[in-house]
Amino acid sequence: MSLVATRPGPGEPRPYTFPAVRRVQVAGGEVVAAHMPGQYLATAALLLDAGGARETAGREGTATVLAKCLEEGTSVRDSAAFALALEGLGAELSTSVDWDAFRVGVSVPAGLLPRAVALLAEAARTPRLDPADVARVRDDEVTGLRMDWAQPGPRADAALRMDLFGTGERYGRPLHGDPTSVAAVTTEDVAAFHDSWFSRAGVLLVAGDLERLDLAELGALAFAGTSGAPLTPAPPLEVSIGTGRRVLLVDRPGSVQSTLRLGHRAPERAHPQYVPLTLAATVLGGAFTSRLNHLIREVKGYTYGIRADFAMTRRFGRFGVSTSVQTAVTAPALVDTVGEITRTWQDGVTEEELEVARTWRAGQLTVEMQTPGSIASSLATLVVHGLPDDYYATLRQGLLGATVADVSLAAETHLHPDGLTLVIEGDAALIREELAATGIGEIVTVEV
Repeated sequence: MSLVATRPGPGEPRPYTFPAVRRVQVAGGEVVAAHMPGQYLATAALLLDAGGARETAGREGTATVLAKCLEEGTSVRDSAAFALALEGLGAELSTSVDWDAFRVGVSVPAGLLPRAVALLAEAARTPRLDPADVARVRDDEVTGLRMDWAQPGPRADAALRMDLFGTGERYGRPLHGDPTSVAAVTTEDVAAFHDSWFSRAGVLLVAGDLERLDLAELGALAFAGTSGAPLTPAPPLEVSIGTGRRVLLVDRPGSVQSTLRLGHRAPERAHPQYVPLTLAATVLGGAFTSRLNHLIREVKGYTYGIRADFAMTRRFGRFGVSTSVQTAVTAPALVDTVGEITRTWQDGVTEEELEVARTWRAGQLTVEMQTPGSIASSLATLVVHGLPDDYYATLRQGLLGATVADVSLAAETHLHPDGLTLVIEGDAALIREELAATGIGEIVTVEV
């Protein structure tokens, strides 16, 4: 055995190429596929325009309950028989719900993908939705949400979302609902949601070695029995920014920490400044080396970590900062955080900071897009946000080629330190006076 005294240096980076994208129109729907030569594993995912934004007011969480019911059996198989059918293929059904879409996916060896897609379509198109199963799934979800909402964070998140978008707007209420809204969901609600949004063909995403796959066959299996034209997406929301800071205090008596959520509205995902916006957020608070993490964690020791990002959907975006600090340092931590946001807005970024952000984001992109599942997720982004097929082929170079001027302009344009909503979930009796003394904004106590 010998020891190497000198750590080996990095090698030359290999070029990254996103798989070629193919589109096939079949049976009233569209198959969007990525070719991964030599890949024996394949992923297929049915993408439907049935996200959380489609839910009825007061029944937020309906789509999530439906997603968790899809493995509870179909019109032709009970849950045990369906589970055995999946197991026989070595497959696992995955479901997810976001604001824009409902997704049902499977990953199996390429030769078994037609059979897996048939099971996927069976689950998505003809779920059993037995009232006892729906009630059990709903009650499990409510229990989980109650446990989650008993912890710091969800109420602060809800208060920020409510202030930015308003309770009258679906986007102003939690994506997966809250304990009250989910508890109100009935079997009839779930069945009505399914009937309303699952009859259209949608889009089938496929990632794998396409030489082994018949895309028309897969599309016919996924879209059988469907009807109706694709839904026309609603336009992006207006990016309205407040004229002054608002401080919302969510009282949590006896808390030894304060949970901080800061934010304002921002552009949608398809915005042309997405790349410089992402890099600006990375410099500010998107990496361990970021400005916020350096100041609030390393220099001041207020927190274990702090994060800033731009969260973007098809119709809206949200700039946000999140962290938790000890109660005693709530006010200075808030002041310093707003100060760093203001500095980034005023002064932009430096070349040294941007170089770290560029290489990290580009490297992360390359590492993440290696499996059929991750490629299928990327295809979903193309479809949902109407991005061109060569988007990912050029994204890495866009990240590496972004200039200080580009990123600083994005920060100046889309950061609004004077229009922030600042939510503090903590012991109001201990922190209110010190918060008021900072003069950082009008303080309002809110109930969530």
